[in-house]
Amino acid sequence: MRKASPTTYKVGSIREFADWTRDVVRDTNAARGVAKTWFDSEDTARRTGAEQVSAEAMVKLLSPGNLAVLAAIRRYKPGAVRELAALTGRKEASLSRTLKRLARVGIVGFRDGPHRTRAPALIARRVHLKIDLSGRPSMVAVDRSRTTNAIDG
Repeated sequence: MRKASPTTYKVGSIREFADWTRDVVRDTNAARGVAKTWFDSEDTARRTGAEQVSAEAMVKLLSPGNLAVLAAIRRYKPGAVRELAALTGRKEASLSRTLKRLARVGIVGFRDGPHRTRAPALIARRVHLKIDLSGRPSMVAVDRSRTTNAIDG
């Protein structure tokens, strides 16, 4: 589930992005091979999604069963993984592995609870998939909510 290509995103200043945009408006070939997602720093890129994943891997991760888990987290705000397992009917060990994968891509985070428990929390607002059928690398972007400061991802 690692970044598929070095062109998944680009780090640059607003000035560099504006210059690149002007070049693309003049000549669309200037966009070839350049990432369409830009960040001001590697730190910002890292915070937007802890791990870059392929669109195919993200589609598999967002299976109907896992979407039901995310809906349960959003709706019930469980205080521990064990509570979420009871709500969803999933085995705790399997659910824990799924939650760790969702955390690695920046969709779920954990809050520390009483007695060393960890409460899962939904930290992403949206997942964007851009699948290029021409053979260029596909892209995934995870929009995280603005209230994630107290949650580790």
